[in-house]
Amino acid sequence: MKDGLGAIRAKPLSGRPAKLDLKAKKRLESTLLRGAREAGYATDLWTCPRIARVIHKTFGVRYHVDHIGRLLHSLGWSPQKPQRRAIERDEVAIQRWIKTTWPKVKKTPRG
Repeated sequence: MKDGLGAIRAKPLSGRPAKLDLKAKKRLESTLLRGAREAGYATDLWTCPRIARVIHKTFGVRYHVDHIGRLLHSLGWSPQKPQRRAIERDEVAIQRWIKTTWPKVKKTPRG
């Protein structure tokens, strides 16, 4: 045993170096927090292709769209699905119906 216990100690695998360093990831996160409209998109919905284009435009680095989810996960972000709501939706009328009509039609336990 030439190197002793140090020779058998686990060594972390370096793997491929990250395309974005920690400073760039923080800058990307602040861009994402400002919203997609601020980045020039018509809606405020971030999609993986949009984020990939922002990364390429800002940092000159290309990420495959499938890898964007992993990158966001490493930043502590999770996928979100926007709620679809009708434009004509009347929140006041809905709340009124929930308070007045719903209790009348709701099944109640017999006892």
